[in-house]
Amino acid sequence: MTLAAYTPRSLPEFLNGLFRLALDLRWTWHHGSDELWRALDEETWDSTHNAWLVLNSVSGERLEELEQDPLFQQRYLEQLAAHHKFVNANTWYSEDCAGDLGQGIAYFCMEYGISESLPLYSGGLGVLAGDYLKAASDLGLPVTAVGLLFQQGYFRQAISTDGEQMEFYPYNDPTMLPVSPLRDEDDQWVRVVVPFPGRNVRLRAWKAQVGRCELLLLDSNDPRNEPGDRGITSELYTGDPEKRLQQEMVLGIGGWRLLRQLGRQPGLCHLNEGHCALALIERAFGWQEDHQSDFQTARTATRATNLFTTHTSVAAGFDHFSGSLLRLYLAPWLEGRDLNADQLLELGSERAMTGADSADQRLNMALLALNMSGRINGVSRIHQKVSQTLFQPFFRRWPIEDIPADFVTNGVHTPSWDSPESDAIWTRACGQDRWCRPLPMSCPMTAITDEELWEMRRLQRNRLIGYLRRRLSSQHCEQNPANNHAAACGLLLDHETLTLGFARRFTEYKRPDLLLKDQERLLRLLASRDRPLQIVLAGKAHPYDHRGKEIIRRWKAFSRRPDVEGKVVFIEDYDLGVANQLIQGVDVWLNCPRHPWEACGTSGMKVLVNGGLNLSQYDGWWAEAWNADVGWAIRPGATFEELRSTSEHDLSDARELFDLLEHEVIPGFYDVDEQGLPRKWLQQIRASMDQLTAAY
Repeated sequence: MTLAAYTPRSLPEFLNGLFRLALDLRWTWHHGSDELWRALDEETWDSTHNAWLVLNSVSGERLEELEQDPLFQQRYLEQLAAHHKFVNANTWYSEDCAGDLGQGIAYFCMEYGISESLPLYSGGLGVLAGDYLKAASDLGLPVTAVGLLFQQGYFRQAISTDGEQMEFYPYNDPTMLPVSPLRDEDDQWVRVVVPFPGRNVRLRAWKAQVGRCELLLLDSNDPRNEPGDRGITSELYTGDPEKRLQQEMVLGIGGWRLLRQLGRQPGLCHLNEGHCALALIERAFGWQEDHQSDFQTARTATRATNLFTTHTSVAAGFDHFSGSLLRLYLAPWLEGRDLNADQLLELGSERAMTGADSADQRLNMALLALNMSGRINGVSRIHQKVSQTLFQPFFRRWPIEDIPADFVTNGVHTPSWDSPESDAIWTRACGQDRWCRPLPMSCPMTAITDEELWEMRRLQRNRLIGYLRRRLSSQHCEQNPANNHAAACGLLLDHETLTLGFARRFTEYKRPDLLLKDQERLLRLLASRDRPLQIVLAGKAHPYDHRGKEIIRRWKAFSRRPDVEGKVVFIEDYDLGVANQLIQGVDVWLNCPRHPWEACGTSGMKVLVNGGLNLSQYDGWWAEAWNADVGWAIRPGATFEELRSTSEHDLSDARELFDLLEHEVIPGFYDVDEQGLPRKWLQQIRASMDQLTAAY
């Protein structure tokens, strides 16, 4: 399709600034413009939260009407002024660190979770990348991100009448996504070429503006490409290893070529997982060309400013490609270089590092990234030890504690996750621009009364219940009510009941079924008249994860029991929009992976700003954050163990989880004074918000 097909629609001249506002994804976390988009098209905005789609859907008659509306004019001009002020404001980086990062950071990741309106993510890795970009924008860090524009992205989920997960792959029409074609100085659409066996693959470049940062996206759906090549960027995390390698070539090789084509010379290259490792080879090639050197010199020169972050907790999680596949696909790219396919394989070959005999070398992408990077880090203190264990076979005779894997514990972009109620509380306590600079390790809520804090929680829970009812209705609850129509549609969910939330990828090691280990005990908690409990669940199982799908089936069957229906609900098609509602409204966030398989687990960080409390496995970030004042830990003080697939702790962890619920969590929520306030619970909320929000 030509560039003309992506030319924006015509707007009344006075409203042309709407283009600038709609194409800056700052509206995904800065909600000052929400009413502006709602005024344009309330139904489209409320159902999609996609400002660009709203702008392209509204009728010309409506635009002409709003152009004459004094209230809309005022709101529009205020948002234009606020955006101009934001773009031109000094930042923490410009004031305290100006120039420290040279020409900036190039950040590579396979997925980005910025908004549900830009579905280029599957889970935690992408959400972290999205939060990283938003935080970089707030702080003024010069980050340029590189990724892929998927035609389908990750799958959309529905649950059949028998509890079976169904996957759908709707097409992502680029004209309806908040992205625009990346144009060069001559106003031409930027394209990049990557050599493949027997042909070149042409890649179209797009730009998503994320506040002060750019996210550059490549897609292969160019009509001049062969049909198979047009589908390289069709779906995220394909199960086909050949297509997976093609995607990683497009991301790594094509991504770095795009930066060079634009004249960008970032001083640091940061890889978020090993999918992007080929970018470091291409970066070395670029340095080699610029300085007329050999590859080994170029590798040495660039390695010091390459950073590799790994989130993987098991060796099977690293991407591996056979030597024969690598030789086929990389030969055209390496032709004429002083690095051939076998030499590249040596940089990431498990055989070369371990001394094991193998007929066909395999390339470990994480190992390639490690050997091309000056620094590698895990994403929590425990994950550092996990990473050292995973990489120990490649550092023969090294003491495990000397293996050069550091750690930087993940965090979240707090403004993306706070509710309107908590935002007002935090503004009073810590100021308007509190998240735009490094905060001290705490921000006491001394000016906020218990009554105000509890009212915040009550309003958040009320809003969540309303959302759950609407969502369950959209899941066609009337068609399959099991036993009770009202219960299936969420009408039995209660605004004053302790609400437990669990939402993440449904896979065995995350143990989403830990509460189902003792169903009779769970039934007693749900059936309590004086201290009731209600549970909201959400999450997807990978299309090939049959065990994860089975856990979804078990929860759906349990939720339809006559004595349970209405007290346990499953929200289909988990995405960032669903996550935002849940983390703002639940009282307790549950996370119970097998220790030590949780690399970090940032979902629990998102409830902190909203006054939610964590009940989590002592793993990942929670092992660093937890103390008895801020929440509850399962098996606190657990020491690092060797990775294994056994389930030896499942039953004992389930018993401990139920003990905590029965004896501490539920009684604490319902222990109220004469004013109807749970003072000890509120004390925990204060401690959690004060001690943890600023830190994470």
